[in-house]
Amino acid sequence: MRQQPRAHAEPGAPGTPQTGPGQQDPRQEGTGRSSTKQPGAASLSLIPAALVSASGFLLFAWQDRLSGFLLLAAALVVAGFVSRRLLIDLALIAVGLTAMSLVPITTDISTEHMMVMGTAMILAVGIPYSVSRFITKDHAIRFPIRTGQPWTRAEKWYLPAVLVIGYALMPVYMIRTGVYTNWPAVSDPDGIARLFLGTNVLGIWDELFFICTAFTLLRRHLPDWQANLLQAVLFTSFLWELGFHSWAPFFIFPFALLQARLFTVTKSLSYIVSVHLLFDFVLFLVLIHSHNREWIDIFLY
Repeated sequence: MRQQPRAHAEPGAPGTPQTGPGQQDPRQEGTGRSSTKQPGAASLSLIPAALVSASGFLLFAWQDRLSGFLLLAAALVVAGFVSRRLLIDLALIAVGLTAMSLVPITTDISTEHMMVMGTAMILAVGIPYSVSRFITKDHAIRFPIRTGQPWTRAEKWYLPAVLVIGYALMPVYMIRTGVYTNWPAVSDPDGIARLFLGTNVLGIWDELFFICTAFTLLRRHLPDWQANLLQAVLFTSFLWELGFHSWAPFFIFPFALLQARLFTVTKSLSYIVSVHLLFDFVLFLVLIHSHNREWIDIFLY
């Protein structure tokens, strides 16, 4: 019997995803994956990506601006030899790191400092997003708020669990180590409102930059676990400079890893922000209690 020739899907045929220049395969939309990733390129991409992550450690945790910028420049040079796409993506991360490294990263809640640091935060997220959206037009960076997918039972139960974990952890860490003194002592309504605003805005920005921007761009070129480790170094280093000293990296680093993993699974910015802000709410209450021990006297430490 004659064998029938195998049918091939024609462009535009039903069930065949169509992509144009600079567009992502619809099956991969929202995953941060590049549909043009070359086999074996991840091993080469890891070198400049790791250098970018190391530069963040020098810029923020070590506070060695010169060495940090030199390492960041070296990372971009190496990336240029690997691929143009990698160079662009790492340069977008570098823009954010540079913007933040040029301003004081402190817990000062004065109007002047909040304006300066807030401007840097907007540039760190806004420039990479704008380039991705309007110049390269690959729209790799997205901030998915309404995904249309309901949260699972496990995801819902994790939210109150976050409050319990925060209640058990934050007072012990903040008060026993004395790290709470890195935050201003406030007792007036204006100061309390500023502290609440600053804590929450910074928490949202952490997710916008380290997860939705840095992690998303890194995982276009690396396996998820490698991209996750590198973004967690950046995440932890930044919060160290902010004031989370002592043994904070031992819980911030795993938290950063888990946030990226949750984003990978849920593809929802609103979910990871909800998790982060629940931790930050406990942090806010602990800070108020730490400086005013008779207030909110509900913690064990």
